[in-house]
Amino acid sequence: MLYLVYFAVILLVPIYAQMKVRKAYSKYSEVYSTSGMTGADVARRILDANGLYNVGVEETPGFLSDHYDPRSKTVRLSTNNYYGHSVAGTAVAAHEVGHAIQDAQDYAFLRFRHALVPVASFSSNMSWIFVMIGIFAGLSNLLLLGIVLLAAGVIFQLVTLPVEFNASSRAMAQIASLGIVSSSEEKDARKVLNAAALTYVAAAAVAVLELLRLVLIYTGMQRSDD
Repeated sequence: MLYLVYFAVILLVPIYAQMKVRKAYSKYSEVYSTSGMTGADVARRILDANGLYNVGVEETPGFLSDHYDPRSKTVRLSTNNYYGHSVAGTAVAAHEVGHAIQDAQDYAFLRFRHALVPVASFSSNMSWIFVMIGIFAGLSNLLLLGIVLLAAGVIFQLVTLPVEFNASSRAMAQIASLGIVSSSEEKDARKVLNAAALTYVAAAAVAVLELLRLVLIYTGMQRSDD
């Protein structure tokens, strides 16, 4: 019964989070921003206001593929947000610029996350090999190695949370102080960013649950060996 609940959680929570962000984005992408600014305009306005003239703003293909590239110092916005005039596009553009501001100010959690990227990438690819061999072959040491590798990915997910929440906080402060949104639009923009944040919370929660499940399996194997 507990396993059914567990699998329901790890399957349904991410789906629910994705549905929330798509619903919020779809709703507020239909709400025209009274500033008349496109997402590209918003990004450029905030960057210039913070002296980040060296950071570029580019269009990138895909749906909600928006991101900040710290290597090339570029804010990349999906086509709808780059050219669109919606409140949703304003919120997303401001959020990505929030990451650029973090980068410029050497925000500790962002630096930590960047440092974890190669470790998390390697461990996520290798961890399940050791986990599966350890479980099916009954080799607890290999399972433990897989758990340790998987833990690096979990740490990455957890560090991502303050990075994303802080970027959204910076975004809201910028669009409000620069007069890019009205008071009512500010509330709508916050709803878009809160829904997006839920996806990161869901990913972190699932990662932690999966790690705990494997730890319980490992301790059970250890008891069997005693």
